[in-house]
Amino acid sequence: MNRWAVAALVLGVLALAVWVVAGRNAGAAALPEVPAGGYAEISVSTLGKLLETPKEERGFVLLNVHVPYAGEIPGTDLLLPYNRLPEFADRLPQDKTTPIVLYCRSGAMSRMAAKTLVQMGYTRVYDVPGGMNAWRASGGNLVFKKR
Repeated sequence: MNRWAVAALVLGVLALAVWVVAGRNAGAAALPEVPAGGYAEISVSTLGKLLETPKEERGFVLLNVHVPYAGEIPGTDLLLPYNRLPEFADRLPQDKTTPIVLYCRSGAMSRMAAKTLVQMGYTRVYDVPGGMNAWRASGGNLVFKKR
């Protein structure tokens, strides 16, 4: 095989790999950009699509900040009280660019938690307006674990 045939073969394999990866992620949800010094909101629909990705591949932390405990969205990584986040800084991601998706029961506590995390230096914070109420209204279920 001459060099041109090898180069064409390599380019063909690379193009096929790009096409396969693009097709695999075509329907996947993505987290939006976060404004500097703020946080972004995502819908329960977007959260549901994000949670279809296996937990070890998700690339974000799902954090329930509701107190008292009232259940959780399946796939939740952490449960921390919205009003005590600085006290639990050691349980939060140490890399402050790690995406953190927050929710509570109705959205009020997670909105306050989002502001707190931004003040703590986190740059990729996402709030789910409506929280568990919106999740259930959209057909999602909650799990209840002994705490």
